[in-house]
Amino acid sequence: MTTTSLRKAAMPNTISTDVVIIGAGATGLTAAADLVKAGHSVVVLEARDRVGGRLWTNSIEGQMYEIGGQWVSPDQTALIATLDELGLETYSRYREGESVYIGRDGEAKRFTGDIFPGSASTEGEIVRLIELLDRLVAETDPDAPWTHPDAEALDRVSFKEWLAAQSTDEEARDNIALFIADAMLTKPAHAFSTLQALLMAASAGSFSNLVDADFILDKRVVGGLQSVPVALAVSLGDRVHLNQAVQTLEWSDSGVVAITGDLRVEAKRALVAVPPNLYGRIDYVPALPRRRNQMHQHLSLGLVIKVHATYETPFWRDADLSGTAFSPYQLVHEAYDNSNHGETRGTLVGFVSDEKADRALELDPEERRARILDSLAAYFGPEARNPSVYYESDWAAEEWTQGAYATSFDLGGLTRYGAHQLTPVGPIRFGSSDLAGLGYQHVDGAIRVGHRLATEVVSDLGAEVVAAP
Repeated sequence: MTTTSLRKAAMPNTISTDVVIIGAGATGLTAAADLVKAGHSVVVLEARDRVGGRLWTNSIEGQMYEIGGQWVSPDQTALIATLDELGLETYSRYREGESVYIGRDGEAKRFTGDIFPGSASTEGEIVRLIELLDRLVAETDPDAPWTHPDAEALDRVSFKEWLAAQSTDEEARDNIALFIADAMLTKPAHAFSTLQALLMAASAGSFSNLVDADFILDKRVVGGLQSVPVALAVSLGDRVHLNQAVQTLEWSDSGVVAITGDLRVEAKRALVAVPPNLYGRIDYVPALPRRRNQMHQHLSLGLVIKVHATYETPFWRDADLSGTAFSPYQLVHEAYDNSNHGETRGTLVGFVSDEKADRALELDPEERRARILDSLAAYFGPEARNPSVYYESDWAAEEWTQGAYATSFDLGGLTRYGAHQLTPVGPIRFGSSDLAGLGYQHVDGAIRVGHRLATEVVSDLGAEVVAAP
């Protein structure tokens, strides 16, 4: 056999299409479905052996867990519309009974409502800071936070530093920081700007919505939220190709070529629908523009361990506890009743984030498990130490994610680069929940970005057809 014939044998299979989409998460599959409806041919390339990206429902020791994203809130209208279109049912998160808060004194206190129990002055400061943030959020456009009148100043001061300038009550500041730092961006409050915090709150409608667990964590999908990308992928059929990590993306004014280990996809347009921290896994030929490369270096994922603990019964309900718990001072900073629809077993889900997660991941697995269960026991009593099934979702260890929940900018990055996140590079567009305004970091945002990208590409391709002789 000649050298030429050897090369031909090694060449990947070639597919020609209108649009190649890299990533089979909610953004990529939403865009693909829209493009197919508009009459365009599509190929979706996914590096994993499954669809869904950061949505993943799996069985661990016979117990169903939503390892990734899972909740649906009333403001997430794009997600709700998709659920309705796909015929997927939802159910309410269990929330009857009292919640638990552990303050600086280490004492577990039961409470109802949204404001954690503390001294009268601390509770007053929490309320005042929420009102102050709500006023700032009302001035913040989630699709363009860099247009806020004080955007540059707010983007150059960390959220921790800003809070310190607003209040001398440390416990009040710690609790306000928890809603953004621990619970959402999963980074320490000194690591991101106040403008980034305002974007996070504005994306949910208000800071008050983030404080209200019954709002932000309202419902779940029967069978798991991964049902959304799974159903979209089923509708797309053999247009979706798994185990196809894109190694090279060649581009020019005439189109793109996406190359994997065994596929070569020639297309007019490309959508890169993966988290920004993974953009660099692709070799772009020619290289992306300097500013685009710089922007990608200023976006990074946070770190969180999502802990699942299942018990033979939801024992906390017998004590009139809802399963909801919070503390900036505990290893597990928040926990909820996460029992599945129709099950008699009870499941708690808890979260360990940012620097606490750093320390926890340095422990051997058994010691980490013991400390995490000790933290759950501090909220719910000694029975929490003995689950029937225990599992840790460690997204930082996932090759095609490497963190959670989504990326955010470092100090000054949002005003410097934010307006350019969704700007195309020639025939290439980038998008995911990380780049959303409304629904930022959530599946709702991923779907919104998917619709937007598809609309833009349909417009582009339509203009090409009109302009053609």
